[in-house]
Amino acid sequence: MSETPRLPGPALADADWLVASALAVGAERGFPPLAVAVTDVSGAVIVLRRADGGMPMTSRIAVAKARSALLAMQPSGRIQLPDAIVGSIQHLHGGDFIPFAGGVLVTDDGVVLGAVGASGAHAKEDEEAVQTAVDRWHRYRMNDVDA
Repeated sequence: MSETPRLPGPALADADWLVASALAVGAERGFPPLAVAVTDVSGAVIVLRRADGGMPMTSRIAVAKARSALLAMQPSGRIQLPDAIVGSIQHLHGGDFIPFAGGVLVTDDGVVLGAVGASGAHAKEDEEAVQTAVDRWHRYRMNDVDA
């Protein structure tokens, strides 16, 4: 029996680790309650959690920011396109394209595994939480200890 193929992406344990880390960063830094999503390279959600007290809309926005980073192959806050193009891309992707800070790629040795997105605080704080989580995850994996 052959093994079922799978897309590149963080394992469930890694996705859980990234989400927990980003939520912890938000709490440590006094950000409003965040929603954090981790996706695989196709944009499919692996893990999505919203902190207690977070607004319901933040969950969908967190997913959209992660997917935006994947579509642009860069952090969602660095996407600079004219409004008409943004509108067209949003239409093509069912509204899941948000060129605001808060979505970053998850890579391993230059290969994109997926993305992490956050929403609930100011956009730069959302991005700070997920980028810090990804940085800690890289250190954790390299050292195989808590980062």
